[in-house]
Amino acid sequence: MNLILTVLEIVAPVFLLAGVGYLWVRLGNEYRVQFVTQLAMTLSVPCLIFTALMKTQIEPQALTALSLAAAAAYGGVTLLCFGTVRLARLDRRTYLAPIIFGNTGNMGLPLALFAFGERGFDYAVVVFAVMAIYSFTFGVWLVSGGGSPLKVLKEPLVWATVLGGLFLWQGWQTPTFLTNALSLIGQMAIPLMLITMGVAIGRLHPGHLPRAVWLSLVKLAICLGVAALVGLWFGLDRVALAVLVLQISTPVAVTSYLLAEKYGADAEAVAGLVVVSTLMSVVALPLTLAFLI
Repeated sequence: MNLILTVLEIVAPVFLLAGVGYLWVRLGNEYRVQFVTQLAMTLSVPCLIFTALMKTQIEPQALTALSLAAAAAYGGVTLLCFGTVRLARLDRRTYLAPIIFGNTGNMGLPLALFAFGERGFDYAVVVFAVMAIYSFTFGVWLVSGGGSPLKVLKEPLVWATVLGGLFLWQGWQTPTFLTNALSLIGQMAIPLMLITMGVAIGRLHPGHLPRAVWLSLVKLAICLGVAALVGLWFGLDRVALAVLVLQISTPVAVTSYLLAEKYGADAEAVAGLVVVSTLMSVVALPLTLAFLI
């Protein structure tokens, strides 16, 4: 009973804030998803990542191990998802990126914070940073059907990751007044992303739902299995392993739908994946956390 209550206390704030966004838009209120998403991804999330990396207390060896494990896990997930898409003869531009990259920002960061405290949050930021760099290079290349990977150099999130890692490595700190300002901006990120996720889901018009169901189940199985095996292979400690499994196995992100819209992929099919995988996570994530805690 105590374990069930603990898990509910962890996941409830995430789904409640998403529910606020969902009800907000269903009641007919205005919410500019593209503006808020741009604000989060170009300002608040980069500040969050930079300050979290700069202030993290993770030992350098553990940080390196988790970074390599996250990269290896995404590599394994990519290979298996590519095989799934190819065997099922699905459109690669539409389906491959969404089933590789989970909602590590909107959902993974707050869940790691509520489940494992500041230490778990620091680990989650590392996994999120690895995912973000991979997503803004290979992921965008997949959805757009090509283009230069150098587009990643224009992303504030990538520069925040690089600078945060440099400050962590050198032991540097920004002046207190600047750190406090950046921290305040970064604190907007989690509630903004959760509410926006709920708003976006409330506005989605999902399609291809039967396909979305089996793909979401396959994605979950692949991500859980690969993350657990890679984490054990790298000898991660209990919290780092739990965070890696949690982050890699998060549902399809709303940003996958926005990218599909932007680059002309089948946005309705991606919307189906977002909705179905998120609904599945209501059951899957508590069960995963119950196993990991």
